[in-house]
Order: sequence, then C-alpha cells, then structure tokens
Amino acid sequence: MRPESVRAWRAEFWAPVASFRDPLFPGLSRGLPLPPPSTVRGLLAAATGEPEETLPLGIAAKADGKGVDAETYHPIAADGSNPAVSGRVRAGKGGMTIRDRPFLADVHLTVWLPGADGERIAMALRRPRFALRLGRSQDIVHPREVTPVELRRTEEAVVDHTLAPVDGHTVPSAVVHRMAARVSIDRLTTTWTDYLWCDAPTGRCQVRNAYRDEETGQAVWLLPA
Repeated sequence: MRPESVRAWRAEFWAPVASFRDPLFPGLSRGLPLPPPSTVRGLLAAATGEPEETLPLGIAAKADGKGVDAETYHPIAADGSNPAVSGRVRAGKGGMTIRDRPFLADVHLTVWLPGADGERIAMALRRPRFALRLGRSQDIVHPREVTPVELRRTEEAVVDHTLAPVDGHTVPSAVVHRMAARVSIDRLTTTWTDYLWCDAPTGRCQVRNAYRDEETGQAVWLLPA
C-alpha cells in the first residue's frame, strides 16, 4: 500500500546542450527527447560518489531547442588491425567516419528524490563528488535548486513533461519510449522499460498510481530502478 504522502527533495538541473543516443537503433544516430532514467541515476551517482543509485525517483524533462551536429567517430578495430594513433584511426571502412548527431539545447531536468536516500543525495548535490554530466562526457549539467517538498497521492495532476509508467495516464498526446531504467555496474546488463512522456502542455489530467508535488501541481511517478 502506497503511503498517502511522501517527503521528498525536488532537484532542478539545466544543461545548455545534451545528447541522448537511442541504443535500440544500432548504427543510427537516433536521439531521445529526454534523458533515460539510467542516465539520471548516473548523474546522481556522480554527485554522491557511489557506484550506483537505485532509489525510486520521479523525473520530468524538456528541451527548448534541438538540432543536428556532425561528429567524427574514431572506432578502434577489435582485432587491432586499425590502431589509434594520437586518438585517431585511418579513414575507410570500419575506420574514421563522420555521422550526424542529434542534440538538445536548453535542457531542463527535474528529479524528485524521496525518503532518507533522497535527503542524502540532495545534500551531495551541494558539493558533488565528481563533475555532473548529462549524456556525453562533454555535456556538463548545472544544478539549480534543491527544495524539500511534499508528494501527496492524487488522481489528478499536471502531466506535462513527466516520465510515467505506461498505465499512468491516458493523455492522447503522450508517446511511449523504451529506455534504459538501469545499467549494471559492470555495464553487462541493461534493464529496459516502456515509459509515457508528453512534449506538449496537458493541464490537469486524470492519473493512476501517482503523487502530486503540492507546490507545483506536477504529477510525479516514483519509478523503480
């Protein structure tokens, strides 16, 4: 039985540029419109210095712009036939190539962190153990505000940009995205989950198994790892 209310911390982040490649399309540079939960968990682990963070958490994200950039790839052959020299490999089949890389601009991320683990992470965000990145190693993310909030069970809330389970609501504009919920520490196992996400404003909607941020009115689903 879910509790009637939950004390949590709402952490807000901003990134000027970020890119989230969809690994379900190998060989193609298809981008996701928001960071997967596994990426968000990696961001939190960078703050705490722990190998991983597996607490349930709520996520909302949006980007105010997007584009496509050209990136140079230098893949290293597994058999050692085309070794890298000064970080570069020879051009040709299986060697250096240029691909389009979709990116997002002006990215806003909100994460709800419940309970004692949420407080621990909120404190770590005041002085992160490692640099905070969102997506690629060069995409630095900036913490903005970390605020204590109350999450209350609800049947109606604003769904805009919130990541939800597939049975969380029936908003017609929602799109299903299959994303990584968690990646094992040794990176050999990925847990995939389907999520609902709305890019357009929705207003107050009927929701299932959700909480509401009492300050903002936003729907929050505490997603498991």
